[in-house]
Amino acid sequence: MTLRGVLVGLFAFVPAPGTAAEPAPADVDRVMADALRSWSVPGAALAVVRGDEVVLLKGYGRRHAERPEPVTPDTVFPLASCTKPFTALMLATLVDEGVLGWDDPVRRHLPTFHVADPAADAAVTLRDLLCHRTGVGGNDLLWYRASWGVDALIGKIGKLPPEYPFRGGFQYSSLMYMAAGRAAAVRAGRPWDALVKSRLTDPLGMRRVAFTSAALPATAERATGHQRGKGGAAESMAEYPMPEPNPAGSVHATARDLGAFLRFLVAGGVGPDGKRLVARDTFAELTRPQNTIPLEGSAKAMNPDTERLGYGLGWIVCDHRGKRVCAHGGMIDGFRAQITFLPDEKLGIVVLNNLHETRMNQAVTNTLIDRYCELPARDWNAFFHKVVDDAEAAKRAATAARDKARDTNRKATLPLERYAGEYVDPAYGTATVTVADGRLALAWSSFRCPLEHFDSDTFRITAGYHSDRLVEFAADPTRGVLALRFVGVVFRKP
Repeated sequence: MTLRGVLVGLFAFVPAPGTAAEPAPADVDRVMADALRSWSVPGAALAVVRGDEVVLLKGYGRRHAERPEPVTPDTVFPLASCTKPFTALMLATLVDEGVLGWDDPVRRHLPTFHVADPAADAAVTLRDLLCHRTGVGGNDLLWYRASWGVDALIGKIGKLPPEYPFRGGFQYSSLMYMAAGRAAAVRAGRPWDALVKSRLTDPLGMRRVAFTSAALPATAERATGHQRGKGGAAESMAEYPMPEPNPAGSVHATARDLGAFLRFLVAGGVGPDGKRLVARDTFAELTRPQNTIPLEGSAKAMNPDTERLGYGLGWIVCDHRGKRVCAHGGMIDGFRAQITFLPDEKLGIVVLNNLHETRMNQAVTNTLIDRYCELPARDWNAFFHKVVDDAEAAKRAATAARDKARDTNRKATLPLERYAGEYVDPAYGTATVTVADGRLALAWSSFRCPLEHFDSDTFRITAGYHSDRLVEFAADPTRGVLALRFVGVVFRKP
């Protein structure tokens, strides 16, 4: 879903009379060095804005773990879900112009959009999409490593059964941001990426932004993604291709670009020339909690000093030690990103890194918030390591309990050949099971999953992305195999 050291740009900040002193650059360097070392991250970039100034802009570590090229402020990283604030802000400019409204029905602008619940289908608005309260679950595997594009994905939304009551809960969904971006594009008569470029990134001087991985120039200074290997060392990870502009996750940018973005955010929607790009009230609406995120489970564990947690329009909105915080994270194969700003403190922080599924970004961000706001010190690296360790221990315990309950004497109901065939879900499409050399294999989307018998009509995936997950078949001695359950979805025989 992560940071280390070479200084490329540094802007001195002289505090105004009566304001708190800023952390010394050397102190921030130590924060970054400690975090990189603690989390075994090859490289990262940092931008900090205070008031109207970029007070720190630096690269740390290496773009590739096994090569010497340093990360600099001009190193390009994929932002993944940190794209969502750009989409919401672009819609905000259209709201200001009266082109669309937050509470417009989605189908007024995107006639092809549907959700399965009839009441929600008639009432769902752009606001519902942007604050994740449509009743549709995340369904991340529907888009992750999928061969179908944005329009096909939007077409699948109406075939997904609701997972919670319409406007009665929170389920983060990238699919809804794809729909919101497409609705804006249809209404405005221009592609999503062209709208974001003309209305946000160009006016802000974000010159190195790209909207697909393919659009990056050959000369771009690109970071390489990494994952933790079996021995704990970082190993390079294959690039996640983003061939199509995607309003939920395809923006690529540098720390220098995002320093300009932070200045705009801290200024409440005002660009570098003093021109307001988003009206004051509209910008405030983006950062107002629109939907409650329950403070329980992992959300509670990750936010120990938070009393209220919510989602605005493109931003997670919460409190941290009494400070109002707006933030968004992003993670894709080999990378993690986090954009954070504190409106009342006029403080903005961006952390980009090239290691998969690390909590370094949160550790660094919390540490710097505490330093810049003169809050009591806390070892956030140690805190988040414990969160990760506890989660991994719980996962191991659950797997151990599952394996202990396994009965190896329970054989499959039918011969393996009877399990082969095609199984279909209206939204997820076709999963194909084959048999060769006495073993089953399942293919769905871009995933290829070799299977071994586990218990009765349950089989375990032995390799690949879904390794160790179970595939459960509904088999009957008379009627044959009727369905299978994979990634939480029931695929049925036609």
